[in-house]
Amino acid sequence: MNGGRETDVFDRAPFIRLLGYRLAGSGDGWMETVLEVQDKHLQQHGYVHAGVMTTMADHTSGAAATTVIAPGYSILTAQLSMHFLRPARGTALECRAEVVKPGRSLVVTQASIRCDDVDVGLFHATMAVVEGEFE
Repeated sequence: MNGGRETDVFDRAPFIRLLGYRLAGSGDGWMETVLEVQDKHLQQHGYVHAGVMTTMADHTSGAAATTVIAPGYSILTAQLSMHFLRPARGTALECRAEVVKPGRSLVVTQASIRCDDVDVGLFHATMAVVEGEFE
């Protein structure tokens, strides 16, 4: 881990706290998060909203990227792609993000999302490494 900064990403991000994502595990180049699905996470047909799943994958991937960068730098999403494999309906989402290729200015990541042990989404992103710690 990178000095606990990936934990700070969850503790200090107001939007992430609002939605209820929780850090489940982390290591060098990877991150896992969970979300207990509530009514506020659903769209009009009763499935988990695409934005909830995309936000989870994006934030988990950014936190994974944080584990491979130097102190004094932070991560911002530069590009993302979300692929929905099937509608998500269930009690919990789990996301695992991994660094595919670390770099000094860009970090490539991928993430998978499962809902009650069923694959529901794949995510790919390019993260920009920016100078300065987040506030």
